[in-house]
Amino acid sequence: MNPITAQLDENLATKPLSEVRSQLKINWYRCPVDRERLKALSQRSNWRGGLQALGHLGLLIVTGLAATYLFEQGHWLGFIVALFAYGSVASFLTGPHHELCHGSVFKTRRLNEIFLRIFSTLGWLNFYVYKFSHSYHHRYTLYPEGDREEVMPATPSLRFLFLLQLFSINITGGYQSRGILPTLRNVFKLAFDRFDNPFNSWGPELYAEHPDERRKARNWSRWLIAFHATVIVTATALGHPEVALVVSGGPFIGNWWRYFVGVPMHCGLRSNVPDFRKCVRTITLDPVSEFLYWHMNWHLEHHMYANVPCYNLKALHHSIAEDMPKPRTLIGAWREMRAIWKQQQTDPDYAFDTPVPSSADKRPSDQDGLHSSMGDLAPAAISDR
Repeated sequence: MNPITAQLDENLATKPLSEVRSQLKINWYRCPVDRERLKALSQRSNWRGGLQALGHLGLLIVTGLAATYLFEQGHWLGFIVALFAYGSVASFLTGPHHELCHGSVFKTRRLNEIFLRIFSTLGWLNFYVYKFSHSYHHRYTLYPEGDREEVMPATPSLRFLFLLQLFSINITGGYQSRGILPTLRNVFKLAFDRFDNPFNSWGPELYAEHPDERRKARNWSRWLIAFHATVIVTATALGHPEVALVVSGGPFIGNWWRYFVGVPMHCGLRSNVPDFRKCVRTITLDPVSEFLYWHMNWHLEHHMYANVPCYNLKALHHSIAEDMPKPRTLIGAWREMRAIWKQQQTDPDYAFDTPVPSSADKRPSDQDGLHSSMGDLAPAAISDR
């Protein structure tokens, strides 16, 4: 067993997270950026947020309607193609869920909350759990003592049977891949107030000190079950089972695109290092993939300055590019990850040490409130505000 994973299993599961928050203080290195420039980039826009959110929803509606229409017309090949297209778009529902949890998409907070609930419901996603987990992920990125959302090493799998699921119906899931069985198991467990493994590598410690927040997460899981059960029963009773397949099954169909785009963000990189450039990747993508991924391919920039809306991350990159590693391409990132994974088969402790500009360590970090803000991500129960 990898030492990091062993440490997680043996020593961390019973440690109170209030103790982690009080003792684990990380002085993150952030590439210098002018404060006024950062302030401008941190401005949220209802117009740009609406374009992003409604654009994604629009693609879901168009591909979903096409699939249901072709099913009704008996055009089976067309139905399969349209359903695959719908699933490919629906598998990216984790993107809006992530960004709206940060609360940085819309200037109007209420719009963030409304769209968060819409996307979370369609994607079988529990934003209450995710906000708890993701707050720790940002504070302690790849420090397993505090971040159990991403625990390295991870496998950038290209196994045939796994890929077959990604290009059809995702049953069992895997790293950065949400299968039907693990998703439903998790939703039902939380609905019945079982929080032994609420998300990724988290155990009961995530909510051990927060019964009120745990209740909110439990109730949201119950809402997910009620909503999708209603859709499935109603659609089937009315003779339109394809509607249930599209609305409730879409996130588990055609997951290939989201998988290939999402895996490179941390996979194979260093743990326990206070420099985001060593534990996070930025990759370049085509415009469609970047839009569906809600610009999270600029992932290193997002971790450094999480308060910056997703649609401003590329501009942020240009502001700090001279102090950053060169962005990988998607293919280049996958080649890098596979090479790392192969080396880890003989050396489990190995992690890639991303080269960074030599002048970087001579520059001070700026750790004021604007620079270190995570937006509205952290629930009040674990917020330092």
